[in-house]
This record gives sequence, C-alpha cells and structure tokens, in this order.
Amino acid sequence: MSLGGVYVLPIFDSKPQPKEINLENCLGKTVLVIGGGGREHAIVDALSRSPQVSKIYCAPGNAGIGEQAFNVPLKDTDVEGLKAFALEHGVDLTVVGPEASLAAGIVDAFRAAGLKIFGHTKAATAIESSKEFAKKLMLKYGIPTASYRSFDNYDEALAYVAGRPFPAVIKYDGLAAGKGVVIAADLEEARKALADMLLDEAFGKGKVVIEDYLTGPEFSFLCFVDGERVYPMPLSQDHKRAFDGDKGPNTGGMGAYTGLPFISPGDRDFALREIMCKAASAMVAEGYPLSGVLYGGLMKTPQGIKVIEFNARFGDPETEVVLPLLESDIFDIFDAVATGVPAKELRWTEGVTLGVVLASKGYPGKYDKGCPIGGLDAIGGRVYHMGTAFKDGNLVTSGGRVLMVVSGGKDLADAREMVYAEVAKVRCDNLFYRKDIAHCAFEK
Repeated sequence: MSLGGVYVLPIFDSKPQPKEINLENCLGKTVLVIGGGGREHAIVDALSRSPQVSKIYCAPGNAGIGEQAFNVPLKDTDVEGLKAFALEHGVDLTVVGPEASLAAGIVDAFRAAGLKIFGHTKAATAIESSKEFAKKLMLKYGIPTASYRSFDNYDEALAYVAGRPFPAVIKYDGLAAGKGVVIAADLEEARKALADMLLDEAFGKGKVVIEDYLTGPEFSFLCFVDGERVYPMPLSQDHKRAFDGDKGPNTGGMGAYTGLPFISPGDRDFALREIMCKAASAMVAEGYPLSGVLYGGLMKTPQGIKVIEFNARFGDPETEVVLPLLESDIFDIFDAVATGVPAKELRWTEGVTLGVVLASKGYPGKYDKGCPIGGLDAIGGRVYHMGTAFKDGNLVTSGGRVLMVVSGGKDLADAREMVYAEVAKVRCDNLFYRKDIAHCAFEK
C-alpha cells in the first residue's frame, strides 16, 4: 500500500511492521512517537508523509499504527526504557503524545542524554498537570478565565459550593485522563464529586479547583509553541458527551470537526493574541518556557472568549481532524520547536474535516474487549485507530474509544455526509457512535 510516497506492508497477525518507511529517501531521519492512541496515529500518519523521515517507531503503538510504524512494547511513562531505546536505535527526534509522559519528565531526561525531543519539560507541563497553577498564571497575566477558589479540605470545599449558585464546576487539580471535571447541577452531585476527589482520592491525593460556571460554545485552539514563538493551527470543536444531543456522561471525546461558523476571524485573532500568545509569554516570564503544543480549551461567552483549560499537548480527538489539513512537512515544525529555532511558515489546505469516534458499548463505563472489527478496507476516508489489537489473525477492540473515521470536504455539510457514509461501512456488533457530530455548526 502506498501512502504519499511511503510504502507499508498490509496487516498480518504477527504484529506486522513496515520494512522501509520512505523508499525514496532511505537515509532520512528516524523518529520515535510516544503513545498509542488516535492522537499518536494521526501524528504517525503526518510524519509518514514527510520526505525527510525514513523510519518511524511508536511506543507502545496499536494495531493501526503498526501499518505505518514499528510498534515498540514500552509504556509511555517508561522514561528510562524509552531513553535507552532512543539511544540504541539512533532516534533523531522523539515526539511526545500523552500528558502522562510529559508529567513523568521524559523531556528533561531525553535532553539530559543529548536526545532531541518535541514536548514540554516537567515544570512547563504544570500548565496542564495543575489546574491551580494554570489559574494563578492566568490571573497574574490577565488572561481571561472564570473566577475560582481551590481547596484540599472536603468540608471547606462543600461549604463553599453550598453557598454558591449552581451549576458548580469542580475540577481535580492534577491529571485525571480527561475525567477530572464535574459540572454539578445540585448539591448532591457536588457532594459526590468532592467526596470522590478529596475523600476517596479517585485520581490521587490532591486539591480541587471550584470555578464559576460559564456558558457559550466551546472550541479548541492548538498551537505549536517554542518560547514566545506561537504557530497556530486551525480551530476545532470536539464533543465530550457520549450520546446525541450532548447527553450522557463525559468521555475522552466522541468526535470533532474544523471550520467553526460561530467563531469569527476577530474572535480567532483575540484568542491568539490575548490568550495563546499571552500564555506563552507568561510561561517564559515564569521561567518555564513551552516547547511543544499548547492546547487552549476556550469558550465564547456573552462576556467574551475565556479559557476553560490549558493542556500541554495535542488534543484528542482534535488532532485527528486538524493534522490532515497540514500541507507543510510536519517534521520541519517538530524539529524547529525541539531545537529552538524559528520554523518555516505553516501551510494549511482549504476545506474542512469532520471525524466520528466509534466506541465500545458501555464506554465510558465498563465495556467488553476482543470484539472483531471488519469493513475497514472499504473505507475511503482516514481511519485512526484508538483502541485496537490483533487476536488470532483478526482486528479486535481493545479499548473504550476504538476508531475514528475522518473525512474532508469543501464545507461541513459535505464532510459530514461523506464521513457518515464511511462510518456505516465498519462492521462490529459492539460499537456505537454519535450521529450528530458538528450539530452546533448547523443549528441557528
């Protein structure tokens, strides 16, 4: 199979690996991607189109990533193991996907060993790993966000929430794999959330941040950042709720799209200037310069655009709809940010993208694994694997979110029609998906 000048072997049961990644440039660069979900598959896919890259490793990878990279059986937080692998295999550049790897200090360790790596230091990752740190930073540097207070005592937190209007936004201060935010509609929901976070320590011992509840459409702004140099990507919006109509529990994301009609060019310019660039400058001033991706989870409120959260890495599933629009060689931007030199101007294709996540029934609660998947060979759009594996020669489910199908189009109506036609080709009895991705763009 040929992918833009890249040759890869078809999938086989014995964990297939591509023998050569760029036959036209066998002396090209070797890249290691850390992670094993849909975000990392999108990164690998973008790197596979670079004429500068001849070999891609991915740790730990997944069944779909194995079509375009050599999967490496190392956990994304095994810093010493990953460092040893990179040194032994002559890796020219490492790209970090998950926040857990950044928080484990992988960038610090790689740099100390003389290895080039794209991602933030452990100290800079605090912009995501500590909600309190991020809120203090925004308050100090005048970055618009909701008012807040933080607590490490359950009784004090409950008393504060009880004396305020609902809904109440309750966030665990540290990393929680996208599950540490609760919008409590009443005191009982707030009580349960606070008990989970502070008494039962569901995500570990720590604090909670309680914020004012904001209203308005949310959107995601991803930027490559190197110190005070900020390179914006197309805006996107993801859908966190499990079911149509934005109902059901929060998930890691059930779909995303680009081309947001409710965000004007002026809105984007404000968000870039007053939020993303200000945050980058603030981190430099604090002595924690960024050197990777800054993700702004933003909301267009009646009072203007405000920050809901910052993340220190590519968003998932936003990455899967943003990177297919990149015309520039992604290796150039990764390499420039990792080495601290100005990058070439990024080029983005015209048009929009829309992606739909197929998840295991029961997700984000309990779900079965090992269910056979078929029909992917018939799909014309991009298919990013999120939680897949091989078992007895068959592609099977191995996670909550399993696949993401992405299609492009001249407009959102075109992209949505195409993507749902492709999703219908997937054969698996244990998958479900939302049928209203991008509904905000079509509602008057």
